[in-house]
Amino acid sequence: MEDNNNIYTGGGIVPPASANTSADSESHQYVPKHEKTPEPQETQAPPPQNRPRKPAYDSFMYEPIGFDEYDRISAAEIKADEERKERKLRTARERIFLILFSFLVLFSFIFCFVGITVDIIRSKQHMKAIGSGNVVLYQNSKPEGANDLANFVDENGRYTTEGAAAAVKESIVEIYTYSDPFRSSLKNTGSGVVLSDDGYIVTNAHVLLADGYHDIHTSDNKVYNAKVIGRDAKTDIAVIKVNNAELKPAILGNSDEVMVGEKVIAVGNPAGLSNTVTDGIVSATGRKIKSDSTGFEMNCIQTNADISPGNSGGALVNMYGQVIGITSSKYVSSSYEGLGFAITINDAKPIIEELISNGFIGGRFRIGITLIDMSRESKLETIREKLGFDIPEGFTGIYIDAIDEKCDIANTELKVGDFITAINGKSVKTYDELYDTISVSYGPGDKVPATCAHVDKDGTIDYYNIEFELMPDTSGNF
Repeated sequence: MEDNNNIYTGGGIVPPASANTSADSESHQYVPKHEKTPEPQETQAPPPQNRPRKPAYDSFMYEPIGFDEYDRISAAEIKADEERKERKLRTARERIFLILFSFLVLFSFIFCFVGITVDIIRSKQHMKAIGSGNVVLYQNSKPEGANDLANFVDENGRYTTEGAAAAVKESIVEIYTYSDPFRSSLKNTGSGVVLSDDGYIVTNAHVLLADGYHDIHTSDNKVYNAKVIGRDAKTDIAVIKVNNAELKPAILGNSDEVMVGEKVIAVGNPAGLSNTVTDGIVSATGRKIKSDSTGFEMNCIQTNADISPGNSGGALVNMYGQVIGITSSKYVSSSYEGLGFAITINDAKPIIEELISNGFIGGRFRIGITLIDMSRESKLETIREKLGFDIPEGFTGIYIDAIDEKCDIANTELKVGDFITAINGKSVKTYDELYDTISVSYGPGDKVPATCAHVDKDGTIDYYNIEFELMPDTSGNF
């Protein structure tokens, strides 16, 4: 039978105050009255703790007890716990980052090592493939007949640059000059232009030796011995000849027809580089240029085509394949770039013809002296060094540095260290003045009157007159 004394109060059954019940103060559990409550046992009190007891609800009034203090302690513990968790999280992140970084470094190292190894293997395989013909290289030739000379000339006979070079290539030879018949001592190299199919070749006089030995090399690499037919140092033109040679002669043009601005090429053998071609234009015509070795003046064509020492004796060619000039390094300006000169073929031709006919230029004469003139300050300084004292102020003349004993002038009073001051009463102080004054009125075999002077260290000048015979010059050296 149900106990009607039990009362339902919302959350559970609460006994009335008069009921014989016993409730545990901690658990607040309901104990029926018909059950006997066990005798309380003596227990030892628990050790005191720093934290407060967990809050509970009062069993009678259902009041919260200890919640305020518990909330305060719990907030501190929660904050501390969150900090610990944050530290643990940071540490974990750092460890993860360190592991990932180490893994990345290791991966990079392995990747590089593998890449280098693969490259080495592939490069060896590639080289092997090239060597074994596995690589295909594409190469084409020009169309058939593309290099035919006919393709480089127009209907008027005017060549392109490559056409003009091809037209004269076989007519330009290399010249090697030796001082001994065994060809063991090379003295000079230069170029030459073939004049005829029987072996005559024009070149520069300074390329040859009067008593030397000469070989020519043709464009097809054949070598022939050459003989000097004649040379003229004044004009720097010489002719040599080879026998039993199959040579292609060049076509000579008319240098009087040359126009300023027209295109030209220079063909020669600078530094032993056979058949070198340089191109340019005619910069000027009718230039009167003196050789830097003899001072003799020649009519030249000025060009900006490169002319080097090895080009000496080569050809200046127009776009019709015609030789219009003989290039010479002796007529090249050493002070300015792109300033070259070639002796006009019209001026060179009569000299060439006379050298072939006579072996020398008729009318050339020798005085028989080696001189130093007063044309430049540097020469004046040389004269002062030779004398050992200054030249008297206002004094002019031509210093005598040497006298040829084979010439008539050696039989006069003139001595080394003296001066020639006048020819037949006309003052002279340069080579040009001396040569022009004599050549206008005198020739080989003529007697020439001259005024000479001896200068002392104290400045005293002793004048005297002589007369000497001009010697014929067939050597080409003067």
